[in-house]
Amino acid sequence: MNPDISRMARSLYEWLWQHEFWLPPGITWEDMQESEDTHYPQPRDLLLSIPFALILVVIRCAFERAIALPLSTKLGVRDKQRPKAQPNPVLEIFYGTRHKNPKEGDLLSLAKQCDLPVRKVEKWFRHRRNMDRPSLSKKFSEACWRFTFYIISFFTGLAVLYDKPWLWDHRECWTGYPQQPLQPSLFWYYMLELSFYWSLVFTLPFDVKRKDFKEQIVHHAATIFLISFSYCANYIRIGTLVMVIHDASDCFLEPTKIFNYMKWKKTCDSLFMIFSAVFLISRLVIYPYTVLYNTYYYSMEIFQPFFGYYFVNVLLMILQLLHVFWSCLIIHMVYKFILQGTMEKDMRSDTEESDKDEERDKIKGKEKNGITCFSNITSNGYIQRNGSEPLDNRAHRANGHAKER
Repeated sequence: MNPDISRMARSLYEWLWQHEFWLPPGITWEDMQESEDTHYPQPRDLLLSIPFALILVVIRCAFERAIALPLSTKLGVRDKQRPKAQPNPVLEIFYGTRHKNPKEGDLLSLAKQCDLPVRKVEKWFRHRRNMDRPSLSKKFSEACWRFTFYIISFFTGLAVLYDKPWLWDHRECWTGYPQQPLQPSLFWYYMLELSFYWSLVFTLPFDVKRKDFKEQIVHHAATIFLISFSYCANYIRIGTLVMVIHDASDCFLEPTKIFNYMKWKKTCDSLFMIFSAVFLISRLVIYPYTVLYNTYYYSMEIFQPFFGYYFVNVLLMILQLLHVFWSCLIIHMVYKFILQGTMEKDMRSDTEESDKDEERDKIKGKEKNGITCFSNITSNGYIQRNGSEPLDNRAHRANGHAKER
């Protein structure tokens, strides 16, 4: 290695691990030396989460193939029969290299190149997009896997924490900090959570892609960073509380999706209401008191503020802002459900297109020279669901009477 690069890396390493950043005043890394009976969290331990994540990926693949998919068939989850797009090299190249949803100008150009009507080109792209959308059974399998993990993780957290004093007396989170020995059960609990989120990152290219795909990447990266930082700074006790609080509501979210895919509407709606209650209570009541108040006030009874104190509180406050954001969306959905009696669709889901979408698009008027023109797609004089009355090709309504053009 180049000596200059090696020197820069060593300087960066020494700067990053200054004890003033990570430890309270009066504590240095010499005070954190391990012995035969006492072990503290070591940053190198986090590397173990990578092979564990790969093992989880293998377990997930086996679970989805051997359990989730057969279960989806038995529970009546049926994939829609999708018309396949006819092979067309020109359109396929455009779809793969340019855009999956071409604009009007591109459609006209492609129609000329392929010697096809524009409507057939539109239909080809619609069918081609549907071919890339995940099947219902795949969504079901993914939800089953996440539900299984969250259940295991949540009850593992409870089993690990039920006899720990800081679960019942939050001031115990700071007794002896930072010289709090790492217990094996806490180590494995951390590894389980961190490995799971690494596995989600590894499988992102193959998982169901929702509209908030970029946000998912940011969320997974932030979660991995938070877990890793809390481990390195020995915020283990606070970290375990944060993880078990978050897993509590996730245990109800995934079965809600599962029953939605099974078309069990009443069960789905009931579970969503339970999930909403658990989410709002755990994220807006329990989390602020158990974590935020604890970290901001109780910790000051043990040590004076330092960089790590401010940094961890900023991260936890950002997490709480995300809780507030998601809570607003959930409250809005619950409000709609109470008023209308039906649950709104998940805005993250990418809905499948059908040929009826084309007809709905053509109903929309195009303003030309101040006159609203309608496409010739309806020939029967019936009233549509949204209350609008389609115009016949030969008649329109004026002064309350239908007159011949």
